[in-house]
Amino acid sequence: MGHGVWAISHWELALRVVLSVVAGGFVGLEREWSNRAAGFRTHILVCVGSTAIMLLSIYGFSQFSDELNVRMDPARLAAQVISGIGFLGAGAIMRNGFTISGLTTAASLWVVAAIGLCVGAGFYFVSLLTTFVVLFCLFLLNRWEKRFFSVKRKIKMEMKIGCRAGTVKEVVRVIEENGIVIVDMAVNKEEQSFGPEPREPCVKIHLTVKVANENMLVQFVDELALHPDVMTFQQSSSNSG
Repeated sequence: MGHGVWAISHWELALRVVLSVVAGGFVGLEREWSNRAAGFRTHILVCVGSTAIMLLSIYGFSQFSDELNVRMDPARLAAQVISGIGFLGAGAIMRNGFTISGLTTAASLWVVAAIGLCVGAGFYFVSLLTTFVVLFCLFLLNRWEKRFFSVKRKIKMEMKIGCRAGTVKEVVRVIEENGIVIVDMAVNKEEQSFGPEPREPCVKIHLTVKVANENMLVQFVDELALHPDVMTFQQSSSNSG
């Protein structure tokens, strides 16, 4: 398969492909356990594909290494992988209302591609070290982030309450008593309907709040459900990561 630096044995090729399967699989397992769209198989395929392209870029054209007019550039195909993997990352990012998810999965796919390139180039230490760092970030830092930075989770709320003096103040009191921080609030008064059966006029409140944990939010929603002045209530989360 070529001469000198451009030659590699079949055993070495197989070792690099298998190592890329293991490295990509470890990262993909975490994403699979987190129930993400790009999971175990996707990460393995990205890592193996990057390894194969790196091997092709270095050793696939070894028959031309002795040609005087041919200049070997092992990084040429590898450079295209880094930019080309973006289509998978973009597909993993989803937006639903105020919620954006998939950023971590997109980043993990990009890093797995880099790991595959390192394995294909025989850069074993960096590939293994990067795999360890990625797993550390996905497993441990994810738990720490939820514990220490969960207060940054924002909730968009919309509720309709009865148009009675002091009702808005009462709802705000319930929110603050549950330890929820109000970031922004807008109040709109809806006009009374003059149909055959006129409705009671109501006030529509748009809120942006910060909650520290799910238990706090559940307790607050329970209180709203039992509040006599609250007619309807909707919410959608907006995470910071």
